[in-house]
Amino acid sequence: MSTESHFFAIVSRMKYIERWALMRSSRPENLSEHSLEVAMIAHALCIIANVRYGRALDADRAAVISLYHDASEIITGDMPTPVKYRNPSIRGAYKEVEREAEESLLDTLPADLRPAFEAAFAPAADDPDDVYLHEIVKAADKLSAYIKCTEEASAGNVEFRTAAASTLTKLEEMRASHPELGDFMAEFLPAYGRTLDELL
Repeated sequence: MSTESHFFAIVSRMKYIERWALMRSSRPENLSEHSLEVAMIAHALCIIANVRYGRALDADRAAVISLYHDASEIITGDMPTPVKYRNPSIRGAYKEVEREAEESLLDTLPADLRPAFEAAFAPAADDPDDVYLHEIVKAADKLSAYIKCTEEASAGNVEFRTAAASTLTKLEEMRASHPELGDFMAEFLPAYGRTLDELL
């Protein structure tokens, strides 16, 4: 007889976690929205890498990793970036809190299913392609954050000006080792913030 699992009931609470807690937003963004956007972008980055740069990345796996990439925040809440990266001690402590939150979440799965889900939370250290896949998800996460900044700017909100500049700097640094990121930024980023009439 199977036992009750709380995993998906907990995951469903991503919609209650608001991002950008220290910022005044013209439109709130929750963790579910963010995770979906990261999944779509990571999937696209893998396809670009495969088609244009000879990679053999699993785009579907990248999308799944993205869906769970911030799942620990269901337990921890969203730690604002200026706080999280303030110094190495805080960053290290928060990484440990994230890891423990992920373990708590994974512990709610049936034992026979857990290994399949664990793979979405951490890269296989001995697999360069899997490590690269997790880097792609990080790039997609940064792109999603930058897109939010540009949308806020388009709405006349100057609150995100500093976040936009620092996020763009990070993206530019990542482009050197991730050419697919450069392609996405050149071809897809300019359209964000336009009206539906302009896009169609």
